[in-house]
Amino acid sequence: MVPHLITALNGPLLELERKVLEATPTIERWFRMEWQEHTPPFYCSVDLRNAGFKLAPVDTNLFPGGFNNLSPEMLPLAVQAAMAAIEKICPDAKNLLLIPERHTRNVFYLQNIARLSSIMRQSGLNVRLGSLSEDITKPTPIDLPDGQRLILEPLVRLGIKGRRLGLKDFDPCTILLNNDLSSGVPAILENLHEQYVLPPLHSGWGVRRKSNHFDAYDDVAKKFAKVIDIDPWMINPFFTKCSGINFHERVGEQDLQEAVDSILKKTARKYREYGIKEKPYVIVKADAGTYGMGIMTVKDASEVKDLNRKERNKMSVIKEGLQVSDVLVQEGVYTFEKINEAVSEPVVYMVDRYVVGGFYRVHTGRGVDENLNSPGMHFVPLAFDHNAIPDLGAKPGVAVPNRFYLYGVVARLALLAASLELERTDPEAES
Repeated sequence: MVPHLITALNGPLLELERKVLEATPTIERWFRMEWQEHTPPFYCSVDLRNAGFKLAPVDTNLFPGGFNNLSPEMLPLAVQAAMAAIEKICPDAKNLLLIPERHTRNVFYLQNIARLSSIMRQSGLNVRLGSLSEDITKPTPIDLPDGQRLILEPLVRLGIKGRRLGLKDFDPCTILLNNDLSSGVPAILENLHEQYVLPPLHSGWGVRRKSNHFDAYDDVAKKFAKVIDIDPWMINPFFTKCSGINFHERVGEQDLQEAVDSILKKTARKYREYGIKEKPYVIVKADAGTYGMGIMTVKDASEVKDLNRKERNKMSVIKEGLQVSDVLVQEGVYTFEKINEAVSEPVVYMVDRYVVGGFYRVHTGRGVDENLNSPGMHFVPLAFDHNAIPDLGAKPGVAVPNRFYLYGVVARLALLAASLELERTDPEAES
């Protein structure tokens, strides 16, 4: 089922869609050439925002946790992509150890693990689940509402020198993390011998920074913009980083105000250039972490100084109770995409370098300038399965397949940026 979209694409984005469709062969060749130079992350999801006049990624997740929200018709694509990825990394792979997040009570997340396990099994691997949780001391079955059963098992070090990671009777050649390592890399995952860890350990939020990702995306967007002759701003939000922030102690407040003011002014200039009547805003968010925590919408720099205690508390802590000291100040991108009158944003899923589906994140209680990754959201699958091929003969802004193709192009730019980011931050890379 194709979601009923009620967005009117405005002038600039219509022109972007036209240029992308006309340049489809050039774009696909460009991606092919880039992937000869860079290795994509094993998997990735990208949050996009479609303002009608601009389409840009606002977050890139290297440990996607919503495979259960993809339409079932997309599974063959995901299986094929996983096969391609495994074949490149370890052609003779037999056993795969999947390590999920520690929390075991979130049914939706566990359904994601069940779906991910199914994809990997269908790609020809024996899959078992190893838990980092101290509470899992023996094989522990978890029954899901749809009748499926997961079995979580305690991780152990194997071999004479204990340099391999596995389960009591299971020695995997590949370890797939679906745990974002927010609180750092556990010792049990370090110094492994001849085992592939996907994604690499330095992609976890204990090390990774959003500012590094958007630095890389800035380079990718500029390069791509030259290929199809567009203003890179059409697909790229302005941003800057602020360090040494302490929201409780009001440390770094002045620097944060100045950063917000700078991004607002740069955005306002672009709005004037394109005749956009909306009011510019920024999103201030923790430079590390996910789950929609530590995020606020700001329309005037003075708002940063006037935060009340509740707002300071909200901005101070992210997942695992970690304190926020570095923030990303990012140009806010409106989302004028709606489904059944509810504000929504597309999330595109990729395995290896292939788009394998996606969904709309929908929130009935949020506005067009707010973060939708929050309690109360729900998901509507994107019908990439019926609409993967763009209709080159359709008028811009009319055909849904063309919109979805545009989403896929911009999401793959973020995927390419993630590969650059991981290269640049690899602790084992030669300087």
